[in-house]
Amino acid sequence: MARRQGRSTAGGSARRSPVARAARGLKFGVQFLGASSLAGVVVAGMALPAVGSVGVGAKSAAQGFDSIPDDFKAPPLSQASTIYDASGGVIASVFDRDRTVVPSDQIAPAMKSALVDIEDNRFYQHGAIDPKGVLRALKSNAAAGGTAQGASTLTQQYVKNVFVDEAGNDQQKVLEAQRQTMGRKLQELRYAIGVEKTLTKDQILTNYLNITFFGEQAYGIEAAAERYFSVHANDLTFSQAALLAGMVQSPTNYDPILHMDAATKRRDTVLQKMAQYGAITQDQAKQAIADPIKLHVTGVQEGCITARQGEGFFCDYVHQIVLSDPAFGRSQAERQALWSRGGLQIHTSLDPKAQQALQDSVTQHVYPGDRPATAMTVVQPGTGKILAMAQSRPYGLGAHETQLNLNVTKAMGGGNGFPTGSTFKPIVAAAALENGIGPDRSYPAPASMPWPAMTTCQGGKLREQGEVRNDSPDQKGPFAMPQAMADSVNTYFAALEADAGLCTVVQTANKLGITEQADGSPIAQVQSMTLGSNNLTTLEMANVYATFAAHGTYCSPVAVTSVTGPTGKSLDVPKADCHSVMSTTTADTITAMLRGVVQDGTGQQAGLTDRDSAGKTGTTNNGAQAWFVGYTPDLAAATVVSDTDKYNSLEGQSMGGHRIDQAFGGQVAGPIWRDAVEGALAGTPASTFTAVQLPQSPSPNPTATP
Repeated sequence: MARRQGRSTAGGSARRSPVARAARGLKFGVQFLGASSLAGVVVAGMALPAVGSVGVGAKSAAQGFDSIPDDFKAPPLSQASTIYDASGGVIASVFDRDRTVVPSDQIAPAMKSALVDIEDNRFYQHGAIDPKGVLRALKSNAAAGGTAQGASTLTQQYVKNVFVDEAGNDQQKVLEAQRQTMGRKLQELRYAIGVEKTLTKDQILTNYLNITFFGEQAYGIEAAAERYFSVHANDLTFSQAALLAGMVQSPTNYDPILHMDAATKRRDTVLQKMAQYGAITQDQAKQAIADPIKLHVTGVQEGCITARQGEGFFCDYVHQIVLSDPAFGRSQAERQALWSRGGLQIHTSLDPKAQQALQDSVTQHVYPGDRPATAMTVVQPGTGKILAMAQSRPYGLGAHETQLNLNVTKAMGGGNGFPTGSTFKPIVAAAALENGIGPDRSYPAPASMPWPAMTTCQGGKLREQGEVRNDSPDQKGPFAMPQAMADSVNTYFAALEADAGLCTVVQTANKLGITEQADGSPIAQVQSMTLGSNNLTTLEMANVYATFAAHGTYCSPVAVTSVTGPTGKSLDVPKADCHSVMSTTTADTITAMLRGVVQDGTGQQAGLTDRDSAGKTGTTNNGAQAWFVGYTPDLAAATVVSDTDKYNSLEGQSMGGHRIDQAFGGQVAGPIWRDAVEGALAGTPASTFTAVQLPQSPSPNPTATP
């Protein structure tokens, strides 16, 4: 604005420039009214693009200034959450924003001085408003014809940063929090006045340093110190502190990783200010300015991708639980806000010994680059606790890596599941036993026969059509249930399913936690259900067999055992729903029959030599999937091997350096299960199953198919 010369008169105020009039009004307002509506309007008005905007709009805003509440309460800052295994070991640190909140005594004094000297050197002398700063800004902005300099104090900046942090990753809300409108500036000022009443200067400064963004995904001074210099905030030198303080104005433009020259010039400006205001000597400033910036960058180490021992898939599952379970919030938005805010200490059921054994087994038997992939889940009977979860392809985004968790349903971060093959047959057997059909029930079980007619739960009639065949033309009855289970006789279980009732089988599956397919579609009520035609997951199948191990007590699976929030307060977590779904006799009879599978049936290659074990093999059409699901009294586990790309036959493919000649569950998945379970239980006392006397088949044992 050009300067005008002229004589003063008694009514000279009419000839004063807008700057002079605003400054005079501010002087009297601050002097007599303190931090009142008048001062607030002037400060808010000068921060807008045009000085002249302090007019009708400002007067209107002034009328409501005192009505704005000043009881400002900053929410807990978003920061990292930590996920722990059952022994207290760290699985991973996860966050939406990399921040570790630190108290004042863990921030280097040089950092506090650097920030104050460059951003608000009179911070300790003024309140929420700095009258001298406002006058300087008014003068500068008037000369520039716009906004060349702001007058916001550190307290006002802190309030603004709180609004921005609350907006999270919602870009629209972030932009709204940053809008330079009269209403927004007045609100910030009003809250700043309240902050100055309730917090000390050191508390305000500490809060500011913990909330502000320093670029490179680093929020707060602790994360920034670690990101750029690999030190704690308490160990920052004054040169390092000057660099970080200078970045506050524009974290992108002064990023030393991307713009070293600009960052160096900005650091030097801060050092000069520190010398000017006495935080350091002139000699110290000169020496620091002469030294180049020495970065020691620590990359972002965050998320499930950093987990050890293949724990990334379990970590991702925990994430999905927090986002989906009503225990963590009534709505999706509330749960997402909880996760994004972070600061959670999440303790889980993951057993590190079982996890290591599982990871060793899947990676030794199946290589990451193999076309076949394997997934396996371990569950504790009677508690529902998930003890381990792993896949042959590592959790990640690189070659031969994946973030698709094959162990769980699509809704929980998984895929579409896999047909389970004959591992579904024990569910059919349980349905029959619970409804009065004894294990001595015998059927002719020919090598092939038409599918029996059945009725769905909705009353739909499924006619006799198509044929069900055994794996070998030499495999034919008659059989009783134990031998049919050991040798996985398809025609026997087709007849058993028809006698028990298709709907009864569906209802039994529901009781065992199988209420829909892995992709969320309804269970297909078809005759081939007994052969495992529905797509399910290893977690679901491991939990079904855990029910047999627990003598008929089903427990919904749980992964999270406790959670504490940022303040140390315990949060509610989903609890296992444990209840009886079948008689002890039924469950123990199933166990006795599944012991026969590993002793002299199709699952001999999976059987344990040092303790009781039971299980069932499963092979799908054309050998596309191979399963083994089994248990001991102490744990239950499910293993699947599949070509995940096109569901091609496994036969002829290379797996773990060996060629798959026959894609049977006992041969392909069984050894993976055996080695994982042996490792998980190594050194623990051997438990035993309840003894049950089983009937013999009415004919000599036929040839078993592995």
